[in-house]
Amino acid sequence: MINLCVIPARGGSKRIPQKNIKLFCGKPIIAYSIEVAKASGLFDKIIVSTDDQDIAKVAIQYGAEVPFMRPAELSDDYTGTTPVVANAIRFMEQQGYQIDKVCCIYATAPLLQVDYLNQGFAKLSEPGCEFCFSATTFDFPIQRAIRLLPQGGVEPMFPEHIGSRSQDLEEAFHDAGQFYWGTAECFKEGRSGFTSLSRMVLLPPYLVQDLDTLSDWRILEALNSLYGKHAISSQNQ
Repeated sequence: MINLCVIPARGGSKRIPQKNIKLFCGKPIIAYSIEVAKASGLFDKIIVSTDDQDIAKVAIQYGAEVPFMRPAELSDDYTGTTPVVANAIRFMEQQGYQIDKVCCIYATAPLLQVDYLNQGFAKLSEPGCEFCFSATTFDFPIQRAIRLLPQGGVEPMFPEHIGSRSQDLEEAFHDAGQFYWGTAECFKEGRSGFTSLSRMVLLPPYLVQDLDTLSDWRILEALNSLYGKHAISSQNQ
């Protein structure tokens, strides 16, 4: 039985062209995900699932494998992560590998740290856990959110909480979009990763940043300048 890392990296990004191999602080951004996966020592195989030859070349250059090119039906703007990971698992099984635990690491996660991958692996190994994913807290209480009305006015989404103190409200979390641990069977069966059988690895907010626009890219560069040197756990330095 082997542990598999799958890094999805589709070509054709529209808002940030060639986002997955765009240079980030001196090297292709996907390189950071490959390097942290290698540094963790958790994986027998690290593969990149892509439909793009340029991405494949960069992935191989930095030490990942690209044993197949992703089929077109899994390379459009609407395909989710789970079918892509399931496709990779099935391909590897067809090559004779028996897959135990699987971790999907996004190609655009340069702040990911080895320690958090280790925590996810450990949690997935606990009884009653099927998935474990990176998460962080919301910066502001979601119970005090405000919606914009069609005519231009506003109203609270949760009127019963709009006057509450932050410390009196339940803390809320969101997916940090860095990694997703799961069993091979759970990925193949398309089970939800957000259930009572899932666990969170909590990241500090300063290590979490969406990457959808060029403005996001600049923010991530600034965060990397402050915290990027910690991206590889001190025990692996």
